[in-house]
Amino acid sequence: MIEVIFEKTGLPQDVLQVRESPAPEPKADEVQIQVKARNINPSDLMFIQGRYGIQPTLPSSAGFEAAGIVSKSDAEGKIPVGTRVMFTAQGTSTGTWREYITLPAKQVIPMPEGMSFEVACQAFVNPVTAVAMVNKSELKAGEWLLLTAGASAFGKFAIQVAKSKGIKVACTVRHDEQKTYLANLGADLVINTEKEDLRKVISDQVGEGVSAVFDAVGGELGAKALSCLKQFGAMYVFGVLSMQNMPLNTGMMIFKEITVEGFWLSSVLQRISKEERAKLYQETQSFLMSDDSTAEVAEKFPLSEVKAAIEAYNKPGRNGKILLVS
Repeated sequence: MIEVIFEKTGLPQDVLQVRESPAPEPKADEVQIQVKARNINPSDLMFIQGRYGIQPTLPSSAGFEAAGIVSKSDAEGKIPVGTRVMFTAQGTSTGTWREYITLPAKQVIPMPEGMSFEVACQAFVNPVTAVAMVNKSELKAGEWLLLTAGASAFGKFAIQVAKSKGIKVACTVRHDEQKTYLANLGADLVINTEKEDLRKVISDQVGEGVSAVFDAVGGELGAKALSCLKQFGAMYVFGVLSMQNMPLNTGMMIFKEITVEGFWLSSVLQRISKEERAKLYQETQSFLMSDDSTAEVAEKFPLSEVKAAIEAYNKPGRNGKILLVS
């Protein structure tokens, strides 16, 4: 089989290798899956660079999220051969950027009827995070949520999840063509931070400020977003796309009594009960299968062209995910 590995951490374009390897054989409690589609996420690229919360054991395979078909069942036959499944390999020693993978049967989820591999391979990291964060924020209909990196895959899911609950959404972008695109998805206010003053626009359009911020960027933009919070507001930090720490205004935190809290889906899923996880996954799947949900794909590449896929991923102003398919 073909798999993508790296023997040292660094920029994906520099360290990723495509090689032929034997297909893995499942243990008694595992299934073997023929992987059909894989999603490229920021967390994948940070992992390859050694800048993620989980560190690779080198040499390492890459990729956290995917969908495929069970090619060998577990010993008890819990997941039969031919079952279409979606899964994450986060927290395991094996990545999804390979033609075959083995995982514990309890870790894979059968795909809903009618869901494509292209959507299923996006069904964990971004949509589950979006649903979990909106639920955690406890925002009510009519309250304002500010998203940084609104045109990211997470941002687009978060817009749709929030709007389904009647929450007003403001978001930041860096390209004018993304403003109409996000407005059509349901965003009430889209700010191009390359041309507009974020704090002034929020002050003019929202007044007292937003109730919550979901920040994926950090750095100076994260600090500006933090200043847009109303009294008793909350910022949830789940990414650092700028690769820069966010400077905090201590006085503002004191006098507005705002909170800043980290959010890492891997940790949340380990912490909550089996029943809570099942409820979260069910809500996410229902959202993804609804007529109002959009999970777009920009381009698809075979595994052997992983570096071309990374190049496409890095193009500015891209709408839709980059997938690795088999």
